[in-house]
Amino acid sequence: MTSTVIVGIGASAGGLEAIESMFDHVSPDSPMAFVIVQHLSPDFESLMEQLLERRTKIPIEIIENDQELLPHRIYLLPPKKEVIVSNGRLLLTERTSDEHLNFPIDHFFRSLAQDAGRNTVGIILSGTGSDGSRGILDIHAAGGFVIAQDEASAKFGGMPRRAIETGVVDLVLPPKEIGQALSEAQH
Repeated sequence: MTSTVIVGIGASAGGLEAIESMFDHVSPDSPMAFVIVQHLSPDFESLMEQLLERRTKIPIEIIENDQELLPHRIYLLPPKKEVIVSNGRLLLTERTSDEHLNFPIDHFFRSLAQDAGRNTVGIILSGTGSDGSRGILDIHAAGGFVIAQDEASAKFGGMPRRAIETGVVDLVLPPKEIGQALSEAQH
C-alpha cells in the first residue's frame, strides 16, 4: 500500500470543462497523484494534455504501461486503453471493442481501492451513464473518500447522479470547489 494519496477522476461527456475548472483550483504543489480516466471514442483525438498544461503547473504525463505512480503528477489515459493500478504501478490493457461492457472508471476505481485503500479519493464528474458508481463503492469500503460533481454544474448529470444515489459520496460540489477541497485536504 502506498502512502501517497491517489486521486482517481472519472469523467465522460462534458468532463473536460469540469476537469479544467477543478485543476484551476488545485494547488500546483499538491503532493497527490491524479489519474484521469475519461470516456472517449477510440477515434477521438484528445487535447486534454495541451488544455490542462494551460491550467496547472502540475506535471502531466500520458500513462505508459507498468509506470510507477508518483506524487505531484497528473496521469492521462492514452486512447484505446484501460488502466488499473497494482503495487503502485499503472498497468495498461487494450480497451474492449464492446461498448456495452466498457466500464473503465469502475475498473480503475476497484483496482485503486484494492491497491491504495484509505489513501484513495474517487471523483465522479460530468458524464452520461453509470460508470464509476460501482467503483466508488469499493473506494468507500476501503476507507477512501468519494466526491461527486453537483448536477447543477455538470453538463451531463447522469454519472454524478448515479454516484450520489449510491449513498457513499462524501462531498457533492462544483468542480472549482472540488479543487479547493483537495488543496485544503493536503494541509
